Amino acid sequence: MVPDSSATPHILIVEDDFASRSLLVSYFEKEGYRISETEQADDLVQRVEQNKIDLVLLDINLPGKDGLTLTRELRAASRVGIILVTSKGDEIDRIVGLELGADDYVTKPFNPRELLVRAKNLLWRVRETVEPQRENGRQAQQWHFEGWSLDGSKRLLTAPDETSERLPEGEFKLLQALITNSGQVLSRDQLMDAIHDREWTPNDRSVDVLVGRLRRKLRDNPSDPHFILTAHGAGYMFAGELE
Repeated sequence: MVPDSSATPHILIVEDDFASRSLLVSYFEKEGYRISETEQADDLVQRVEQNKIDLVLLDINLPGKDGLTLTRELRAASRVGIILVTSKGDEIDRIVGLELGADDYVTKPFNPRELLVRAKNLLWRVRETVEPQRENGRQAQQWHFEGWSLDGSKRLLTAPDETSERLPEGEFKLLQALITNSGQVLSRDQLMDAIHDREWTPNDRSVDVLVGRLRRKLRDNPSDPHFILTAHGAGYMFAGELE
């Protein structure tokens, strides 16, 4: 059981199906977590901030603002943990959700035990990594390569012509992993672990989608890229010259 104190993680369950929501509330409450619930969350950013939420279980298909819109808004304003709850046929939505900054996803019908493990792992990362960074102040990291720069504190990618774009969480983590391992081939498994802290499966194309988006933002020719090279059958490598 999780200790009954102000340090007990606070989970917000956003699910419009009453039966599914009740099941999740009951299951996590039995495990000792503090739980809040709602059937829609157009004011999700405010709820998370005001109620000091540590983790959001967010259904993609919601009345009002859908889960993908809410993920984008929430990630732009908060480092809270986000697990998307999706239907079996929502593969594209899952990929988009991860690109927008969700940390993980589960597919209905899900095993509550598996969801609990995913939630525990994510809560551990949120509390053991993000909170100390907030308390101690995160030291800004910056990378410079061939006129480009990447600001780690703001996830800001700046081009040689000084135009800037704030990268979504997934794109930033992928580019950061490639740059910090410049000249080395990273497998899809390694990159998936760097982005989402979970294992890659052969039918998960999240990494390839993110690489494609980054190449466009880096103005790379996909048929003859300069910065992010494809090692066929192995993975990807950053080949830019770091300053």
